[in-house]
Amino acid sequence: MYSKEEAQRIKKEFWTAFAEAYPRKWLLYDTKIKDFTFKFYIDNKKAQVLLDIEPKDEEKRKIYFEKIESLKTILLEEYLSEAVLERNFYLENGKVISRIWVEKLGVSLNNKSNWPEIFEFFSDTMTQFEVFFYEYEDYIKDLETNT
Repeated sequence: MYSKEEAQRIKKEFWTAFAEAYPRKWLLYDTKIKDFTFKFYIDNKKAQVLLDIEPKDEEKRKIYFEKIESLKTILLEEYLSEAVLERNFYLENGKVISRIWVEKLGVSLNNKSNWPEIFEFFSDTMTQFEVFFYEYEDYIKDLETNT
């Protein structure tokens, strides 16, 4: 077990090394859709690339998720074959969001020998997610156009 300080140091070192290995600006929070964000996640069991849809307005969350869901075949066949779509994903704090994600199991933040593999997974997966989003951005953003 690591102390809190040591765990924070490792996490900081990980993200710094990732930024140096893949020095580019990721889309992440800059989708121009409120509460529609791409995220990287890593712990000691898995790495994930996530799309969290979490507007406070339940109807908006539903519409955005259904738009992505209507593109599911394209997403899986052309971009991310292992993507998981979950309409009602429960966060640890009990909040319900919609989440689309891809994960890589069997890797650990604390194992530096895993880092190159994680970095490549993050880069490849997020790039595909971004390309998909940019391709269908107008459709996803347009709340007037129903699925």
